[in-house]
Amino acid sequence: MPKNQPTALILTALPLEYTAVRAHLEDREEHVHSGGLRVEKGQLPGTPWQIALSELGVGAERAASLTTQLINWLHPQAVFFVGVAGGLKDDLEIGDVVVGTQVYEIHGGKQTTEGFLVRPRALPSSLALEQAARSAVRDMPEVRAHFLPIATGDVVLADSESEIADFIRRNYNDAGAIEMEGSGAAQAAHLNGQLDALVIRGISDRADAGKSRADAAGSQQLAAKQAAAVTMAVLNKHRPREGSADSEERPQGRGEGGGTTYGGDHIDFRGGTFHAPVTGKTNSQR
Repeated sequence: MPKNQPTALILTALPLEYTAVRAHLEDREEHVHSGGLRVEKGQLPGTPWQIALSELGVGAERAASLTTQLINWLHPQAVFFVGVAGGLKDDLEIGDVVVGTQVYEIHGGKQTTEGFLVRPRALPSSLALEQAARSAVRDMPEVRAHFLPIATGDVVLADSESEIADFIRRNYNDAGAIEMEGSGAAQAAHLNGQLDALVIRGISDRADAGKSRADAAGSQQLAAKQAAAVTMAVLNKHRPREGSADSEERPQGRGEGGGTTYGGDHIDFRGGTFHAPVTGKTNSQR
């Protein structure tokens, strides 16, 4: 794989989610960061994308921390969190895919004598990736895709009549799915700057008492497979930005004679006119 090939970072929480994405990659190689983080890098056939795939484990706080480290290490152009989720809408079926138009962090608020006052936190998804997803799923008749907000909470919802289920209905009633990591990854991408991010989840249960039966029947594998397929279709549509995704802009300052210096290595005299040789030297200080 070319050294400067654009990178898309795909994150999962569970082994079965990782396996579903991994099946789409060719020429895989495992890379280990000095801090212990591991990714598999592979080629997505038919695209310019190099995929860096990582299994982070469960939880939004963990996802936020590890995603930040991965972004700083790999300098991706796009970040995806891909996997399974519980459905929150009656018209969602097992195996459907929810593409997150935004991600809610549902536990923010203030406890008062009058009760819990919700302080909603939401991060919008990348417009470019969302549009690529809308375009991609039009040619995927085997996928029922829904473009809805996704709720993130440190809870496995297996009771649709529970207090937390009622809380979500009252305060995040447009959410289509609930999961445990999306807001953490989205927050890490948001704080990094102009980094495209998208959460894509396959529906593996209805977030009710039937969750265990659905899981036992193989619903998670189906949901993960569908979410992975949509993610690959998005990357087939989405074009990388020009230039290396791994390049870093050097600090800029003013050099002697009014030129602009770049990292102390040279002076930029663009726009000037000269009638004699120009002599310079390399500054060894860094």
